Amino acid sequence: MYQPAKTPLSWLVLGAAGLLALASASCSQKTTSAATQAAPPATATATPAAEAAPAYQIPVDYYTLPNGLKVVLSPDKTAPLATVAAYYNIGFRNEPKDRTGFAHLFEHMMFQGSQNLGKMEFIQLVQKNGGVLNGSTRFDFTNYFETVPAHKLETMLWAEADRMRGLAITQANLTNQQGVVKNEVRVNVLNQPYGGFPWLDMPQYANKNWYNAHNFYGDLKDLDAATLDDVQKFFKTYYAPNNAVLVVVGDFEPDQAKRWIEQYFAPIPGTPQPPKVDLAEPRQEKEQRFTKDDKLANKPALAFAYHMPERNSPEYYAMILLDQLLLQGNDSRLYQAMVQKRGYTDNVGGGINYLGNQFNYAGPMLWMGNLTHDQTVKADSVVAVLDQEISKLMRPGGVTPAMLDLAVVKMRSSFYDQVGGSDGFGRADMLASFALFDNNPARINTLEAEFRKVTPELMQKTAQEYLRPTNRTVLLINPLAKS
Repeated sequence: MYQPAKTPLSWLVLGAAGLLALASASCSQKTTSAATQAAPPATATATPAAEAAPAYQIPVDYYTLPNGLKVVLSPDKTAPLATVAAYYNIGFRNEPKDRTGFAHLFEHMMFQGSQNLGKMEFIQLVQKNGGVLNGSTRFDFTNYFETVPAHKLETMLWAEADRMRGLAITQANLTNQQGVVKNEVRVNVLNQPYGGFPWLDMPQYANKNWYNAHNFYGDLKDLDAATLDDVQKFFKTYYAPNNAVLVVVGDFEPDQAKRWIEQYFAPIPGTPQPPKVDLAEPRQEKEQRFTKDDKLANKPALAFAYHMPERNSPEYYAMILLDQLLLQGNDSRLYQAMVQKRGYTDNVGGGINYLGNQFNYAGPMLWMGNLTHDQTVKADSVVAVLDQEISKLMRPGGVTPAMLDLAVVKMRSSFYDQVGGSDGFGRADMLASFALFDNNPARINTLEAEFRKVTPELMQKTAQEYLRPTNRTVLLINPLAKS
């Protein structure tokens, strides 16, 4: 269920490697799989719970090395490609206090050289072998991946192990990347209309816990304050094998891959990990409204956010299906109401987890939507339509079996679109996330069963509890630029 970026944030999540490989980063675009085409549609008379379990099963071979590195292997002979993905359990919201933006800064550092590869040679190694690569920083992890011709799998495993074993941490590299990241902040947030809206802004307004509510991209003073000692400690602590998962997806022989992984990764020592930070958010009992002046914007904008149910709870799955009905696609309730019927805007977008998808996060999350509109359209009118469409789902019988079936079909389509891509990244992303957060990458094969447990009544109750106005934060952009 990969959701494309809903705002111009590719410059943030692509990171240092992505800026060089962007032109060839077709890995981020998923293709429809044969499994999607073969999947039987839901009928109008049967609820999803009555359908048979899906026959399509993704191979999952999961084990842990003695040094704590989690490994997931998922062979796929669809194309002669192999994807290697290394995910580290450190992201935006569990970075150290007074070092905002440090997780993202460190993502850049990972391309500055290692024991056997000089500065930027990792990127050249991938590209000269016909591959593509990328790295990103998300809420709860930082990841790196390479997709290469299958016969180059060993080379990529060696290269990933080389930088996990020892990064080239020098003052010159640190100073250089501090400048790069600060320039990104200036160009893409501070000097951009709607910069940071709403993906960076909304968590800071809607959340109360510092870890969920600080400036993930980094305050300039904090980026300047990072020292070489900070970087060395950060690498030793968070880039240890026992804080990571390695995923291999594609055309390979598992036994051979295991031998290579044992050879290159097993000698890397683990490191004691700090206690997990408390990410809990208090229950919101009153609607919050904020206005942000934007000197570069020439049209008003509005974003809304609701706190999500706890991940993996029954309500969580129901909320994902409500998102399909309300926001996903031109047939969604909010698109039809605000674009097609009233002409308030030319588009309304949003979803769960603006920096990823519905599954690749671990802590509290927001369901968000956003739009720009003309000066003649009042913000209260937009919020009124939002309330009207949500209230329809809260009424008895507001969610019918046919609506539930539609939501499940849309969910299944996007799910298979992600995991069926020939490049393997969508599958690797899910497997890595479930290994990191649940210690169970095989969850990828049980997701459909969880959605089939959802009933219209559960969706109605979930809407009543989590889509109530008192659980909402509204952020308005006040445009100061001349039209």
